[in-house]
Amino acid sequence: MRKSLALSVTLAAGLLGLAPPVQAAAGDPPRPARLDVLFVGAHPDDESFNLSTYGQWNERAHVKTGVLTITRGEGGGNAVGPEEGPALGLLREGEERAAVAKAGIIDVHYLDKVDFYYTVSDELTRSVWDHDSTLAKVVRLVRETRPKVITTMTPSPIPGQHGNHQEAGRLAVEAYYLAADPTAYPDQLTKEHLKPWRAARLLHQEHLVTSGTGPSCETTFTPTDPSADVYGVWDGRASKNGKTWAQIEAEAGRLYASQGWAHNPDPPSDPNKIGCDYFTLVDSRVPFTRGNHDPLAALEGATYPAKGGLPLGTEFSLTTGRFGVAPGEPFTVTAHASVPGRVTLSAPAGWTVTGSGALRHGTTTFTVTATGKPGRVRLGATLTTAHGTGTTGRAVEVEPAVTGRQQPLPRVSDFDAWAATTGAPQLSDRVKRVLTLASGGSRQVRVDLTNTTKQAQQGSVTLNLPKGFTADAASKPYTLAAGAKGSVAFTVRDTDTSLPTANQGGTGGDYDYTITTTSTGTPDVAKAALELVPATTIPHAAKEPTVDGKESAAEYPGPTLNLSRLWEGTACESAADCAATGKVTWYDDALYVLVHVTDDKQGSVLDPADCKRHWRTDSVEIALDPRGDAENTSTTFKTGIMPTTTNGAPCFERDADNHQGPGADTAPGMRVASVVDKPYTGYTVETKIPLADLPAAVDPGRLGLDIFVYDSDTTDKTGQSRIGWSTWGGVQGDPYRWGLATLPGYTPPSGRPTTAPPPVISKTAALSVNSPQSILQAAGTGVPLAAGTAAPRSDTARVVGRPAVTGGAVTVRLRATGPGTAYAYVWNGKILGQAKVAFTAAGTRTVTVPGAAGTLAVAFDAQAGGTAATAVPLR
Repeated sequence: MRKSLALSVTLAAGLLGLAPPVQAAAGDPPRPARLDVLFVGAHPDDESFNLSTYGQWNERAHVKTGVLTITRGEGGGNAVGPEEGPALGLLREGEERAAVAKAGIIDVHYLDKVDFYYTVSDELTRSVWDHDSTLAKVVRLVRETRPKVITTMTPSPIPGQHGNHQEAGRLAVEAYYLAADPTAYPDQLTKEHLKPWRAARLLHQEHLVTSGTGPSCETTFTPTDPSADVYGVWDGRASKNGKTWAQIEAEAGRLYASQGWAHNPDPPSDPNKIGCDYFTLVDSRVPFTRGNHDPLAALEGATYPAKGGLPLGTEFSLTTGRFGVAPGEPFTVTAHASVPGRVTLSAPAGWTVTGSGALRHGTTTFTVTATGKPGRVRLGATLTTAHGTGTTGRAVEVEPAVTGRQQPLPRVSDFDAWAATTGAPQLSDRVKRVLTLASGGSRQVRVDLTNTTKQAQQGSVTLNLPKGFTADAASKPYTLAAGAKGSVAFTVRDTDTSLPTANQGGTGGDYDYTITTTSTGTPDVAKAALELVPATTIPHAAKEPTVDGKESAAEYPGPTLNLSRLWEGTACESAADCAATGKVTWYDDALYVLVHVTDDKQGSVLDPADCKRHWRTDSVEIALDPRGDAENTSTTFKTGIMPTTTNGAPCFERDADNHQGPGADTAPGMRVASVVDKPYTGYTVETKIPLADLPAAVDPGRLGLDIFVYDSDTTDKTGQSRIGWSTWGGVQGDPYRWGLATLPGYTPPSGRPTTAPPPVISKTAALSVNSPQSILQAAGTGVPLAAGTAAPRSDTARVVGRPAVTGGAVTVRLRATGPGTAYAYVWNGKILGQAKVAFTAAGTRTVTVPGAAGTLAVAFDAQAGGTAATAVPLR
């Protein structure tokens, strides 16, 4: 761990505003920054639903957990005040630090990346965050804090999973491997004097588990992948203060007040109705016992010795020559151990294993040949040494001779490729293959084929479609050379327009079916699903509608759209509670949309200056994908309309799309009107959206369209119900799940581009140099701000002498050895005063900062690169 190059102090939790201050003398050395567990998340509150686990680990075994949060969440909503942008980010940092303290966590690190908006796209997040520079910071922080276990978010693109969360998970996985690699980021080793760090275990939050509640949820649960090692930790266990950890977690959750959580309910009072947190093991370098259901099992071999007597710190793991293995074709399995001994490899019945188990230079290799049915299976190994034994395992997938899979969504294809190249192929194929289809429409469904053998293969592919769907052929033939890839395509049609669409159709919205691919071996039967989205025709209006919040005769000749289907939040108690209908038409070069909402309670009426983040109160959102093929919302148009504000007029904005911001700036031709019922029973909004304001020319045969209604029954800037037309969890970020519309007779003007320009996304993030709490932590641990580098001795700054407190202010002398900017704060749980001082060269400056109690925190941002942090208690 590096030492801070500026004056530093030992800081207790009190200096972070978590407990009464503990005075520390200037010049004291930093406290150890090492962690047992490091959680990697994207936003403040991402760790919130696992705080009960981290608290139990701390209470039961003194496990020290830290949090790495990539952004400060300045792109989120604010239910407690007017703060936005960086000011909101600093507010959310304070909430996060206070919340995690309830689980015994005092180290929270930030990377100062921008939180831009909700997206389901990892690709967009990678671009905005600059993946490579962010990864370098995560690797640096792992090497700085040397956690034994890394936990993170689910990196796979499961439906509704925030792209920022996916990227946080990917960064954690990559950092787990790269932090241990002496060739990765060599400047961190040669110039910053860090050392490679081999974390013992890597886990991610697991959401795809079927389980019950009560203590048995730790032992009786069913993961979707039976070959995976999944650990459950029951939240209903009592803490030392007598409360269940679920209750403590709920109390912590209410501290994330800006996100509307201040009034979150208590968990069930009956512990038997409380469930578990689940974690999936991604990789392990240490021995562990499969099937261990102790609450600390996820830490076995990392923070406490594994069963069998091997000393803590002993490494033992398996790697395989490939993840996908073919029956009858040998593959290699290598055992790695940090101590001498002998390895026994176990495989399923009928498999053959050859090779010596004696370790040479820390490894021994086996040749394994698989037999049996396709599917994922576990290989196990036991290490026997003079000091004891240990076990480990690794999953492989037995593949049929030819695999047939429904074409993946681009994000799924990207993720599976990433998992394979990163060294975690077991994470692939976790997301169901789904494709959307317009109600009553048709589409091409491609089946991707892979010959996994060394012989040519031929056979057929059959779609076993659910009732109401047909294909252009019952089956189609294929021929593949040895090891080759190929595909066959079907035209699939929905022949039953009465089938429910969106999340009301099929099972949870999925019309499941199977794909059977024959070959010389066992037929491959793969699961897939079609998802029906609603479709409509948008007719041309006979005359231009008047945008007045009222529907006049013949203004909207098209069908009425049902907008009353729930997609997130609390179900509407009745149609009077929340329901809506919509109508859409076009005239000239503009869309006209009329939405009538039935609502029994009015939400917060916001100031026109606060016309943003419309989901906080009653509002209508209109989403348009001009080409009907967007992978994420960065190429779409989305507008949020509030029916009224404190001046009595409606307002609108654009959010989470190609150009978010105030409506007048981002959609200058858009017009909005509304009528709010008196007495209040709902409202009607009407809008004109010039198609020129969309990021690309509209394809009149395939316009992506969705309309959402946000219902708030409170005045605390929180919503309760979300209803709409094409409805799924997270659908506001999923253009492929929006409904589809045609515009007969419409032709876009000549020359209008068919490709959207790059999205306009705010790059203004809350910075650590503006956070007294982060400065205090950096001064106390010696870990530089934002996981960056330390300012060099030639370009740093320090406090000279003791600060003088007089007249309600602090006067301090700052001495810089090179150019940079100093940020000084007086902090006692809040900012009492601050000052910013620019040094154009080496020198000493006298600075006066308002405030006479607490701690003086100073950050120096060197022009040469790197930061230094100083904290001096005021007396």
